[in-house]
Amino acid sequence: MHGYDLLVVGSANADLVIGVERRPGAGETVLGSDLAVHPGGKGANQAVAAARLGARTALLARVGDDAYGRLLLDSQRAAGVDTVGVLVGGAPTGVALITVDPSGDNSIVVSPGANGRLTPQDVRAAARLFHTSRVVSAQLEIPLETVVEVVRSLAPDSRFVLNPSPPRPLPAEVLAACDPLIVNEHEAKVILGEAGADAGAGDRPEDWARALLAKGPKSVVVTLGSQGALVASAESVVLVPSVEVAAVDTTGAGDSFTAALAWKLGTGSSLAEAAAFAARVGAAAVTRRGAQDSFPTAEEVASLGHQREPDSAPGAVAAARRGESL
Repeated sequence: MHGYDLLVVGSANADLVIGVERRPGAGETVLGSDLAVHPGGKGANQAVAAARLGARTALLARVGDDAYGRLLLDSQRAAGVDTVGVLVGGAPTGVALITVDPSGDNSIVVSPGANGRLTPQDVRAAARLFHTSRVVSAQLEIPLETVVEVVRSLAPDSRFVLNPSPPRPLPAEVLAACDPLIVNEHEAKVILGEAGADAGAGDRPEDWARALLAKGPKSVVVTLGSQGALVASAESVVLVPSVEVAAVDTTGAGDSFTAALAWKLGTGSSLAEAAAFAARVGAAAVTRRGAQDSFPTAEEVASLGHQREPDSAPGAVAAARRGESL
């Protein structure tokens, strides 16, 4: 029996956010807004985003025995996340230093702290969580060997979703378990590495998706910001459009997308259906500041504007980027 719709294994950080007129170049100092502190981290973000949508969610993570750790635990519990898997101590809580410019784009530097102490043994000790979860999601703000252990701990009937951020080359064992592997354009190129060049991936997301599939994942999703997302499997490559909104802050939008997609897959939705819902969730998230503070409820997602149907026609991504109808 599944006790959880989604188990998130990953990072929990305190986000230290400063608004800037423009992000500084090398050796440059710029003035910014007052410092704001928010609960964040890709793992913690995904757990809160899923719970806020109505998913039964658990988080396996590690935080420090400090004020930031208590902030993160309080945020998880307030959203309805089961924190039985959140371990406390071993190092200070992870911190993310974030600058946000007027367009809503951000730059992030992460000090992993306790996230770097989430070990394979911690994963093995949480076997009950894995055995009772429909879907398990992970990211790369925790040690890679811990992610490998997550793959080895999956229940036979559960599904694994990975957002490889920050990106790095992945072992075949991890790639083969991904269903889907969720990447943005930068992450896709890093994961492909020389294989991407050999496959002639070039600058077309459709080709990146096919090249990524050739590396072993059962399915791939390439997120394209305001253009939506490309959903790829052995059967098809489909563009799922987003919803047009006025972006305020993109912090956490990718995490809300991943969480929504993972949850919907666990309810039996197809990958394209799940990605279409996730695109709406991500669009809603960018209309508010902060990461977890911006994540919408299911009712708020339903109230968003019109979203075009998925399009599998050749050149769909290029047409979307030119602003043409699909």
